[in-house]
Amino acid sequence: MSNTVVKSYLFFGGRCEEALEFYRTAVGAKVDMMMRFNENPQPMPPGTLPPGFENKVMHATLRIGATALMASDGNEEGAKFEGFSLSYEVPTEAEADCAFAALAVGGKVGMPLAKTFWSPRFGMLTDRFGVSWMVSVAKKT
Repeated sequence: MSNTVVKSYLFFGGRCEEALEFYRTAVGAKVDMMMRFNENPQPMPPGTLPPGFENKVMHATLRIGATALMASDGNEEGAKFEGFSLSYEVPTEAEADCAFAALAVGGKVGMPLAKTFWSPRFGMLTDRFGVSWMVSVAKKT
């Protein structure tokens, strides 16, 4: 497990771009990458986004000093910041399967593990303590 990484992933309920600008001015954050839902090469499943979210932020990576954070508008509106997910990256599909299964015990799967355009395995769940997790296989460099 020495190759595992836990990263913070923040969800802003439709206010991600506003939050990124705030962090840029407040603490000097640099946005390394940003993709909107309408730029997604793999269309979202029907009914997963509220109307008007097409131009919202699907994924962004920002850096505050030496710390990298990930951010998104998520897939629902909310007037205030209410949550986060821990992004758990492992080097192999077998490790992703094992970690996902273990974290899901007594919890709720939001998106089963599946192949995506950015990872051979990606899935989302909330564990039995209410912590939101995104499990994925790290991209090979």
